[in-house]
Amino acid sequence: MAAILFSGLSAFAQSDGYDVFIPITKYISQGNTDNLSAWFADNLEVSILAGSNDCSRNQAKQILKSFFNSHTPRSFVINHTASRGNMKYALGNLNAGGEIYQVTIFVSYHGDTYKIQQLKIDRIQ
Repeated sequence: MAAILFSGLSAFAQSDGYDVFIPITKYISQGNTDNLSAWFADNLEVSILAGSNDCSRNQAKQILKSFFNSHTPRSFVINHTASRGNMKYALGNLNAGGEIYQVTIFVSYHGDTYKIQQLKIDRIQ
């Protein structure tokens, strides 16, 4: 009985106290699409420089890989986060290819992990 109670608390603690954006920030700042794509939902929305796509995990990986090949990341810093229910949101600045981009990330908690539902990269004017 105690094991069941503690396993439930562990799942609750991860969903409320775990900062999913720590590894995501690391992989974006490295331009590491292999590790970043592990956080993608099976289907997600990717919007890069006003071009928006609803795509599979593999398609999203290729779109981001192409972007990072053309815009080598130097750093990525999250400026703001918020959450509601099982959704979390982050807004940050990506320094890549000599320009600054605003990155918006929406993740949702399904089953036992967070998955990126939407990733948006826009040039800051």
